[in-house]
Amino acid sequence: MRPKSAPQHTAEHRRLAESPTDEDAWRLWGPYVAGRQWGTVREDYSDDGDAWGHFPFDQAHTRAYRWGEDGIAGLCDRYGFLNLAVAFWNGNDDRLKERWFGVTNHEGNHGEDVKEFWWDVDATPTHAWAQQLYRYPQAAYPYEQLRAGNAARGRDEPEYELADTGVLAEDRFFDVLVTHAKASPDDICIRITATNHGPEAAPLDIVPQLWFRNTWSWGNDDRRPSLREVRPPELSTGGAVAIEAEHGFLGRYRLHGRGRPELLFCDNETDDEATFGQPRRSPHPTTAVDRAIVHRDDSLLNPARTGTKVALRYHFDAVAPGETVTVDLRLSDEPPPTHLFGAAFEAVLRNRREEADEFYAAVIPAETTDEDRLIARRAFAGLLWGRQLYRYPVADWLAGDPVGPPVNRPPRNQGWSHLYLADIISMPDAWEYPWFAAWDLAFHCVALAHVDPSFAKNQLILMCREWAQHPDGQLPAYEWDFGDVNPPVHAWAAWQVFIADGGWDREFLVRVFTKLMLNFGWWVNRTDLNGSQLFEGGFLGMDNISVFDRSHDVPEGWVLEQSDATSWMAFFCLSMVKMAFELARSDDAWDDVATTFTERFVAIAEAMDAFGPDSTSLWDDEDGFYYDVLVREDGSESQKVRVRSLVGLLPLLAVAVAPDWVASELTDYTARLRWLQRRFPGRLAQLLTATPDEEGAELTFAVVPPERFARMVGRMFDEAEFYAPGGVRSLSAAYRDGQHLPVAGQDLPIAYVPGESDSPMFGGNSNWRGPVWFPINVLLVDALHTYARHGGKAMRVELPRGSGNFVSLEDAAYDLEERLVSLFRLGPDGRRPGDPYHQPTGPLWAAHPTFSEYFDGDNGVGLGAAHQTGWTAMVAHLICTP
Repeated sequence: MRPKSAPQHTAEHRRLAESPTDEDAWRLWGPYVAGRQWGTVREDYSDDGDAWGHFPFDQAHTRAYRWGEDGIAGLCDRYGFLNLAVAFWNGNDDRLKERWFGVTNHEGNHGEDVKEFWWDVDATPTHAWAQQLYRYPQAAYPYEQLRAGNAARGRDEPEYELADTGVLAEDRFFDVLVTHAKASPDDICIRITATNHGPEAAPLDIVPQLWFRNTWSWGNDDRRPSLREVRPPELSTGGAVAIEAEHGFLGRYRLHGRGRPELLFCDNETDDEATFGQPRRSPHPTTAVDRAIVHRDDSLLNPARTGTKVALRYHFDAVAPGETVTVDLRLSDEPPPTHLFGAAFEAVLRNRREEADEFYAAVIPAETTDEDRLIARRAFAGLLWGRQLYRYPVADWLAGDPVGPPVNRPPRNQGWSHLYLADIISMPDAWEYPWFAAWDLAFHCVALAHVDPSFAKNQLILMCREWAQHPDGQLPAYEWDFGDVNPPVHAWAAWQVFIADGGWDREFLVRVFTKLMLNFGWWVNRTDLNGSQLFEGGFLGMDNISVFDRSHDVPEGWVLEQSDATSWMAFFCLSMVKMAFELARSDDAWDDVATTFTERFVAIAEAMDAFGPDSTSLWDDEDGFYYDVLVREDGSESQKVRVRSLVGLLPLLAVAVAPDWVASELTDYTARLRWLQRRFPGRLAQLLTATPDEEGAELTFAVVPPERFARMVGRMFDEAEFYAPGGVRSLSAAYRDGQHLPVAGQDLPIAYVPGESDSPMFGGNSNWRGPVWFPINVLLVDALHTYARHGGKAMRVELPRGSGNFVSLEDAAYDLEERLVSLFRLGPDGRRPGDPYHQPTGPLWAAHPTFSEYFDGDNGVGLGAAHQTGWTAMVAHLICTP
């Protein structure tokens, strides 16, 4: 438990202390509705594994989901039973706007891509306060134009975006701001405002929808919840409507809507006729609301004014230019207050906003500029809005449902039948990645620890629980293939979260450490196949970084010993050493574990320098760089894959410092290390910069010795190679004109591509051949600071290379930080360097930082997923870390 002395000095901090887990009161309701449920693996019951084709966008408004829900600015309970989201109609669209649209992996010239604009404006961790802004066009939404435009473009062309269609010209859109404010854990005030920024009056329907997730149509549970109209307790000025929601587990809730909206009842059930061309099994299917509003056909509505889905239609004939219209709702489980709306409602919104300001004033350092404060707060908002209910019981999914077609599945996730998740999990992106990815999640947790350390710790533990972690120790990668291999950053994240939370929670450290020992064992057994202390592993998250697909296209008869995989394992070891040191301070049994991981680190570092019968090295002294090495399976030949990329910079990450108390408090560890130094003086001299028994000395472990470090950093800070305006590139710009490399008898091309990928490798929706990837850069910053504050205090580096300007290593680390944060800062031209290239300009756009998946290696423009607040939110970690 948290010690009593822990700070609880704001109202939000007190709420967090009352609700440390997802089961607690203040966390019951939140923005847990997905941004996209269609096209996910969970909803795929096809026999060919084509998730995009099995449940396409065009069926999302006619068909009930099996495992989750989606919507705009959605709110639901942590079990996903009762959902509330906002839909719209501008009088021109051919369908009700119930969810965001994007092209699929098959339709986009760079893979899947959402074609909408929205921003997570604000949020507090308990969701006592939250705001999201959606920019809704007034013209008919150009669904088919966007599909055709993207289909017509090649990989070497930019994507065809919403702004390209002209529907946003002259600011002809509504800015819809959705606000949630909790009066209590089960009493939520909701305000929806829509402002017309266009030059002419325009019609608008604001259509909040309340519905139950369909749990009754699959043959497992025929209990059916209900929604019905009831008399409101009092009629405030303008009146009110009330809907009662009754559920066997949740109990009874009421949604009140201010004013006199039209109530439209139906059921959250598939419209078989619209979806499959078959007779309807449900007389009042989910399409009824769309039919009534858009097509003026109310024949599918339930005249009894009951069902499992209801819409509240607020119609505005003509919203004048500059005018704002407002819809107020209130969802509660208790008997509603005497006055649902009015002054009491306004007080809740005002108080929660003020408390949010107070909370972030405590979280973000006082000396932070207003611009950086905005960036950090928006990044945190994106992380908090990105927490979604993820429900995936793999065994049930593989078996299929009693009511449904026979299941003849491809082998996806067959080996993960133990996995059973029904949890609130931090997602990489609301639309493009509405499923967790283990290594993304680790970065999310480091940033989240600044605002919600309990949630961050619980997320890291969740991935290690027996219903998630594989019995062999592997952590689940992502739903497309849980058995894929992601970089092992979980241990680093656990240590960072532990420190950010004040370093008090030893129970957390023990729980996560014991499971990570299993994970380490899996890595050793799975990716060090020949026991060389060097590791394979495949693409390791960096999709197309090499000259071939490292997961599937390693030349026949060869083994690829990977610089990055091996560096990740050295990095993993040192994270485990740091945790073991901390645990050993109060329990001598952990002393041996610290020794074990130290020796494993030494063995890995030694193998990177010399392995095999010919003492082959991953280090190339001529180039001053680390490379992957291809080795004949019989050991008769080896060849370096001479591509200068992050693969060769990652050895820099493997650095750690043992505190000065280790020598005096961990005597067994110190004795063992002293013995190793006597026995292997040359080996340890390369890896350690001090001995543990020197008075006040710190022990620094590093894979890269000082002389090599200086050479590597010199290349990293070379603007002609790695050092870009927005950070460190993933591939050296020296390949700008392209090169061909002789690899295992083949002549393979490699070229620096600063923007979107021109390669179909891994779907072509990301690019590691030039752009800046934020999380890796944050790890580099962390490593540089560690070197600078310990073994590299006296080091000077030329920044940038060739400039004649020499600075301390610490100042160089801060320069890299500045370049990273500057991606989001508003420039004198009214743009932020990291804004996507397709985003229009002007004050309405400049007000909102965008957190993209990765950034152009030449100019910093945002690329990939445009709401990748997950790991790009590490910018908040940089801003909030001294």
